[in-house]
Amino acid sequence: MPTGEARKTDIGPPHYEKFLPPVVKKNYGKWSYHEIVKPGVMVHVATSGDKLYTVRCASPRLLAIATVRLFADLADKYCGGHLRFTGRNNVEFLLTDQTKIEPLCLELKAAGYGVGGIGNSISNIVHTQGWVHCHSAASDASGVVKCLMDELYPHFADRKLPAKLRVAFACCLNMCGAVHCSDIAVLGVHTRPPKVNHEELPRMCEVPTAVASCPTGAIRPATVSGKASVEVIDEQCMYCGNCYTDL
Repeated sequence: MPTGEARKTDIGPPHYEKFLPPVVKKNYGKWSYHEIVKPGVMVHVATSGDKLYTVRCASPRLLAIATVRLFADLADKYCGGHLRFTGRNNVEFLLTDQTKIEPLCLELKAAGYGVGGIGNSISNIVHTQGWVHCHSAASDASGVVKCLMDELYPHFADRKLPAKLRVAFACCLNMCGAVHCSDIAVLGVHTRPPKVNHEELPRMCEVPTAVASCPTGAIRPATVSGKASVEVIDEQCMYCGNCYTDL
C-alpha cells in the first residue's frame, strides 16, 4: 500500500474539534467549576483561570433562514463566530469577553428572543415534527408550543422555580420525541378511526403493508367494487396513527 498522507474523503461529519472555540480547545478537560451569573448567563472557569461565558436564548425549533442569519451575525459580532444549539433548541452564544454580555442580551431581546432557561427555570419545550413534515401527527406541535411558551415565558426568564423544569410535546402516540422522559408531557392523540378512500388506496400504498401497520389488527384486507382495499374495525382501533403513513 502507498504511504504518505491519508486519503481525504467526505464520508461522515467533520471532527467536532474543528468547530470548538479557541478557549475550549485550550482548556479541554481542564474546567474547574461553573456557576450561573444571572438568568440565562453562565460562566465556566478553567484551572488556568480562563473564563467562558454562555448566553442562552429561546428559539423555535423550526427557523426561517433570516433567523439563522440573525444568530450567525450576532455570533460574529460578539462571540468570534461561535454558537451552538442545545438539545432543546435553545441557542447558546459562547463569549470570552464579559463586557459583551449585556449588549448581546439587549440585541437578542430587541429582536424578540428572550434570554434565560438556565438553572431553576423552564427550558425550551422540545417537540416533534408536527404537520410540517409528519404524516401521523394528531396535532401541530409548533403552534401549541408557541402558545405554551408565551404563557410560561416568565419562568424561562427567571430562576424562581424549585428545580429545573423540562416540558415536551409529541404530536401523536408514537412519541418520537420521547416526551415521557420530561417532567411534563403534552401529547396529541387521535380520537377517531381512520377513513379509507377505496378509490385512491391502491395507488397510495400496498394493502399488506397497511394491514401489517396496525398493532391491534383493526385493519383487514377487503374487496370493494372488485378492487383490493382494506376495512377498519372501529372497536379495535387504538388511535395510534401508525396506519396514517400508509393509508
